[in-house]
Amino acid sequence: MKNRILQAYQQAPWRTQIQWVGLFLLGLVLIASITGVYLNISAQAATSGRRIQFLEYEIDVINNEIAELTSLLAKEKSVEVMKSKAEAMGYVPLNPYDAVYLEISGYNPLANVVLAPPRVNTVSETPTILSSYKTSLWQWLVQNIWQSPSDEIQAEGELLP
Repeated sequence: MKNRILQAYQQAPWRTQIQWVGLFLLGLVLIASITGVYLNISAQAATSGRRIQFLEYEIDVINNEIAELTSLLAKEKSVEVMKSKAEAMGYVPLNPYDAVYLEISGYNPLANVVLAPPRVNTVSETPTILSSYKTSLWQWLVQNIWQSPSDEIQAEGELLP
């Protein structure tokens, strides 16, 4: 009797084989999908890294150009160059005793002069990291796969019908 009950509920061998093949294929599909997600994220991170390197190179080129133009401006504003340009235009040095000074009412030469602050080239060194690069795979799956569409609509502030 006991032997008959086991035989009555025992599945055919081909059905058991199909179940094992199905479980194996399911595991293979899960591994392939997780691998695909990781490859996609890695490709995005690599692309962003290359973009950052290119932008840093452009910043270096621009800073070098600024330094070159600043040194060129300093050469052009040097005393020797300005004196030679003034002499070329016909200006001559003036004797301070021959100068005519005007007195202007309301002008106080001893008053403090307020100048603009000096121009400073500052580069922000704080990196901007997108929130999508801070989330784990599990958080991404929960937010994008298992979250219901009605939650997204409510999060945006829209009313449901």
